[in-house]
Amino acid sequence: MSVTEPTGYAAGRQFSTGTGPDFRVLDIGHKDWVAVVEPRTAFWSLVAKTGLADTLTEAAFGDAYRKKAAAFDAEIGNLRFGLSPSAVYLNPTERCNLNCTYCYIPGDLRQGGSQMDVPSLLNALGILKTYFQKELPTGRKAQIIFHGAEPLLCKDGLLAAFEGFKDDFRFGVQTNGTLMDADFAAALRGYGVSVGLSLDAPEAETADRTRRTWGGAGVHDQTLKAMELFRGYDELAVICTVTSGNMAALPALVDFFHEREVHAALLNVVRCTLPGARLLKPDEKELFGHFEAALERADELRKRTGRKLIVANFANILLALMAPAARRLMCDLSPCGAGRAFLAIAPDGGAYPCSEFIGLPRFRGGNLFADSVPEILASAPFRQVVTRDIDTMDPCGRCAIKHFCGSPCPAEAVEMNGGIERPGAYCVFYEEQVRYALRLIADGRAEDFLWDDWDQGTTTSFEL
Repeated sequence: MSVTEPTGYAAGRQFSTGTGPDFRVLDIGHKDWVAVVEPRTAFWSLVAKTGLADTLTEAAFGDAYRKKAAAFDAEIGNLRFGLSPSAVYLNPTERCNLNCTYCYIPGDLRQGGSQMDVPSLLNALGILKTYFQKELPTGRKAQIIFHGAEPLLCKDGLLAAFEGFKDDFRFGVQTNGTLMDADFAAALRGYGVSVGLSLDAPEAETADRTRRTWGGAGVHDQTLKAMELFRGYDELAVICTVTSGNMAALPALVDFFHEREVHAALLNVVRCTLPGARLLKPDEKELFGHFEAALERADELRKRTGRKLIVANFANILLALMAPAARRLMCDLSPCGAGRAFLAIAPDGGAYPCSEFIGLPRFRGGNLFADSVPEILASAPFRQVVTRDIDTMDPCGRCAIKHFCGSPCPAEAVEMNGGIERPGAYCVFYEEQVRYALRLIADGRAEDFLWDDWDQGTTTSFEL
């Protein structure tokens, strides 16, 4: 029996037939433009509505795509499945001096959980240093983010880490700011540590509804004092957890941040991993209205002052479209960065794909003090997360924008929707972000919402 190569439509000579590209038309809410997307390779193009039919049937468009299709496929494939860790979220304590209503760490851990002593913290960093020296290219430093609960409960350990490993790692600290003082702030600035500070609203009345002490007292004013210690610091990012209770305050919060010389903020929608957080989940259409208003307000301030406030989580959506490999955050991808681009270490050395999993013992993939990092990365709990594949998920596998969203978060999908193969919690919100991003690109405004150096090291891979 002889076998011949397929011909005609089966050989992909036409769109959406046989092995040809499966182009989808996406309405982006623009009066003049629509997007044409090839979901498998994450290729997209903006097409004038008046020329849509001609574009999809003209030979030049199809031929140009086919010449680059393999490269597009390889790029998105490497981004999804070819990464290895270059960062660690190191939690020196499970304890916290606050009882935020939406926290993903269970309350019993935050009240009486374990905490690393200084020798254990330095031992953990030594183990990670040895691993990364073997795995990363010469001269490239891994990043260690001290996370929590509240890492400033371990100030002595953090200072010892900065001094002992200042030549080996890039450091970051995520803190509620209530334990910050001038001396420690000066040390962070002196070591060049990136600082993430949590603040949910410009006024105490709103912010203190969800961020308060175990005794019920608000902490808004304490956080503001910490923010003042980092005024103008390039390595400061202020993080707002967006809920149904504060989403209307987002434009005012942008004003507040900009006035205080904050260069970057994250307006992160509340993750619904634990039941308490789900009570604060906002309506997604209403959420996006406030989110878009905040982004537009940031651009108004840029025009007036010449100074940008980057909303980093949205900027990452823009990068997913414009320069996929330049993304700075790894949540909006499937598989996400958990267990691939980074991992999380609990105070007892327990290893998890991401800090979001620390309250879920079945996702513990070993112990840093007992198991090698390669053994941890190859463990069954980690493999379960790093093989989460949006192409096999329903309805995500059929979605045109699946590689710009990633259906986050896997921990949220497990706890809220019943399985790691299930979608995350914010399909509508991500869809609206992608459509808005494409409108900005269509209008030539995208770079106003990105870091000034966003395209450093990038090259144009397709132009027609």
